[in-house]
Amino acid sequence: MMSVSMQSIKELREQTGAGMMDVRQALVDAEGDKQKAVEILRQKGAATAEKKASRAAAEGKVAAVLENGIGALVEVNCETDFTGNNEKFLSLVEGAQKVVIAQDYADVDAFMQVDYNGRPLKELFTDVITAVRENMKVARFVRYTPSANGYVHAYIHAGGKIGVLIETACENAASLSNETFTTFTKDMAMQIAAFAPEFVSRSEVPAEEVENEIRIELGKEDIQKKPEAMRGKIVEGRVEKNLATRVLLSQAYVKDSSKTIAQLIEDLSGSLGGTVTIRRFTRYALGELSPPAEED
Repeated sequence: MMSVSMQSIKELREQTGAGMMDVRQALVDAEGDKQKAVEILRQKGAATAEKKASRAAAEGKVAAVLENGIGALVEVNCETDFTGNNEKFLSLVEGAQKVVIAQDYADVDAFMQVDYNGRPLKELFTDVITAVRENMKVARFVRYTPSANGYVHAYIHAGGKIGVLIETACENAASLSNETFTTFTKDMAMQIAAFAPEFVSRSEVPAEEVENEIRIELGKEDIQKKPEAMRGKIVEGRVEKNLATRVLLSQAYVKDSSKTIAQLIEDLSGSLGGTVTIRRFTRYALGELSPPAEED
C-alpha cells in the first residue's frame, strides 16, 4: 500500500472536512494526487449524503432575513440539536439565508442548485454531511416582497425553533415608518409565534374545514343527547369558538386579553388615520414537516 504523509492527510482534512481514514484512503487511491483525492472524497460524500437522506432530520434552525424591505424565512434541518449549533452547519444556514433573500425560487430543488461562494449550495451540503455524518437539508423557504403601502417583518423565537414572516399595511403611507405601526407589526409576529393561528381572517377558512368541524361536533355523544332542534345552534357555536382560536383576527391580543386582534386593529386604524390590515403571515415550527425517526 502506498505511504501517505500525515501532513498530506492533515491538509486534505482541513480542506474537505472529511474523516481521517476517508482522507487517507482517498490519497492512497489517488496515488497522492490531492485534486483527484478531493474528487474521490466528493464522490464518496455524495453516496454518504444519499444514504443519510432517509434519516429523520427534525433539528436545526429556522432563520430570518430582512433586506431592503424584503423578508424571508428558511428552515434548515439536521438530525441532532448538537449539530444544530455546529459551526459547519451554521455556515450552511448562513448560505441558505443569503440565497433565499436574493430572489424567488420554484422549489427546494431549484434553490439547492443556486451558486453560493462559487459552488451549488447542494455541493456544500454534501461536503458538510460527509464531515459531520448527519443528514441535513433545506426543508422549506418563503420570501415576501411587500406590495403598495406594505411593511414586512420577520421574527425568530426560542433561538431558531419558531420563525414568523408577516406583511402588514396601512392606508396612510406616512404611517409605515410610524413607531406605533412598526411596533404593532412586531407584536403581531410574536402573537403568531405564541398562538399559532392558521388564517388571518374567518373568510380565509376553507368551506371543507368548516364542514369537517361541524361533522366532528355532530358526532359527539353529548350532542346526540340534545333535542334535535337545539343541535344546530349548539354545534354552530362550538365550531365558531374553535375556529376563533385558529384565526388571527379573532384571537385575544396577548398584551391585552380584553381585546381581539380585530378590535386592536380598529383602534390603531383610527389613531393612524388610515385602515391598518394584516395581509399575510407564515409561521414555521422547527421539524414539523419531518417524519418521525425510523428505528434501526
